[in-house]
Amino acid sequence: MKWTDLEENWCPVARTLTLVGDRWTLLILRDCFLGFSKFEEFAENTGATRHIISSRLKRLVEAGILERRPYQSRPVRHAYVLTEKGREFGPALAAFRDWGKKHLPVRRAAAPATE
Repeated sequence: MKWTDLEENWCPVARTLTLVGDRWTLLILRDCFLGFSKFEEFAENTGATRHIISSRLKRLVEAGILERRPYQSRPVRHAYVLTEKGREFGPALAAFRDWGKKHLPVRRAAAPATE
């Protein structure tokens, strides 16, 4: 089964995953909820390539989750802002965050012992 075949799957989880089920999309949405809106910010914060950021932003705009708003005219640049539909994804993203904090804590190397 192809990933895009899930768009018509009876399961709402499967259908949702066709839209937001990859790490780059989720990280872009995370950044939007943190107040970031510019292409360069998404690229810097996620570490994704420009091509990936561009394709994910296009898909999120087409789905009505983000809206493009011009913020500069020369050259034309757009901010990507959550729509009402996008803001409704907030609790799901918060659930990911909370689950990760609880079950996948950051592991830091122990500080070297001093004598």
